[in-house]
Amino acid sequence: MKLFFFATLFAILLSTVSYGEGDKLKHGEHGNSSGVEALSDDLRDLLSQEMQALESGMISIIPAYNSGNWNEIESTAEKMNKSYIMKKNLTESQVKELHAVLPRAFIEKDQNFHYLAGMLEHAAKSRKAELINFYFSKMNESCVSCHAAFATHRFPALLLKEQKEEHAH
Repeated sequence: MKLFFFATLFAILLSTVSYGEGDKLKHGEHGNSSGVEALSDDLRDLLSQEMQALESGMISIIPAYNSGNWNEIESTAEKMNKSYIMKKNLTESQVKELHAVLPRAFIEKDQNFHYLAGMLEHAAKSRKAELINFYFSKMNESCVSCHAAFATHRFPALLLKEQKEEHAH
């Protein structure tokens, strides 16, 4: 269990370091034309708040898992499944903008993440430690996969080797 804790903590901290480095980069410098940069400022701010809340939720699961606090995991996973901010604060026009600007693959990855959060909630409700670990791991993979596909301007360490070579002129 300690190995899981340290591996997970390392993965989370690594993404945080990459996040900080990404702030120094010009918008779209490593540009996947993800559509995220094309969102209105208000919508990008909401998306950023959502991502920060999801990151906090993911981090909070580690000590809850290690102490067997299934209720805390269940509660956090439920919030993640239902979204912290986006669903509560989006106007109808912002929902239309999201669907018009963001690639279908982005929306599918987002839907998959929320599905996994729902499965984590169910596993925690069932008090199944091995399933909690499985779904938490899948959620981590989902985050990295989405960031690698759509947010390398924020997480340059996730650029694929081929993408890095394209940018080395």
